[in-house]
Amino acid sequence: MTRRAPDPARTLALLWGAQRHEGRSGLSVRTIVSAAIDIADAEGLEAAVMRRVAEHLGVGTMSLYTHVPGKAELTALMADTALGTLYPTATPSSAGDWRAGLRMIARENWALYDRHPWLLAAMDGRGELGPNVMRKYELELAPLDGIGLTDVEMDSTLTMVLVYVEGVWRTRHSLRRAQEYTGRTDAEWWQTTGPILERVMSGGADQFPLGGRVGTAAGQQHNAMIDPVHALEFGLDRIIDGISALIAR
Repeated sequence: MTRRAPDPARTLALLWGAQRHEGRSGLSVRTIVSAAIDIADAEGLEAAVMRRVAEHLGVGTMSLYTHVPGKAELTALMADTALGTLYPTATPSSAGDWRAGLRMIARENWALYDRHPWLLAAMDGRGELGPNVMRKYELELAPLDGIGLTDVEMDSTLTMVLVYVEGVWRTRHSLRRAQEYTGRTDAEWWQTTGPILERVMSGGADQFPLGGRVGTAAGQQHNAMIDPVHALEFGLDRIIDGISALIAR
């Protein structure tokens, strides 16, 4: 379903601080967004509509519109608020060197998506440039500053890491949804499917020799068709190898 785009001016005003007014009922942008996040964490982004948020807070639906114009603006506020929970104590620049900083960025974003599985769906390609989006960008660039990369290379390196983490996390999320739907873990599914696949493909060993060999080895290693955590760590190591080579060059 296509979502209405948020009004840029009103959304940016809300994101950048015009949200401190509290109504007579104790309502504020902050309390509304917090309630919406609770609902989305439990039931998904589509459940966090204005009516449900009002029920959660015990107020009338129309009272929310005094503070938040609609669901599109609420979604943008939810995303920025969730991003603000990144790096509460340690930052990527405190992780050691730039390699440790990139690993911290990858793992912290991965954990953030685990805490808020709706977050990626809430952020469109452009995103709303709220204070926590900008804080995140500033903190995640810091370990790359002064290591020999140009500004554009710094931005591209960070983008490469974040896009990779996002893609692998989406794969892991789809596997989890499949597990919930079927009631079987990846290992249980593979223990059932692997032998059947081997049997039906036994006559096609000459047709798919490379795929059969590599797929068998990977399946035995992961006890599943894919291990997203292994893929994350393997890919991150290769990205770091490539950036090291770029710096050296």
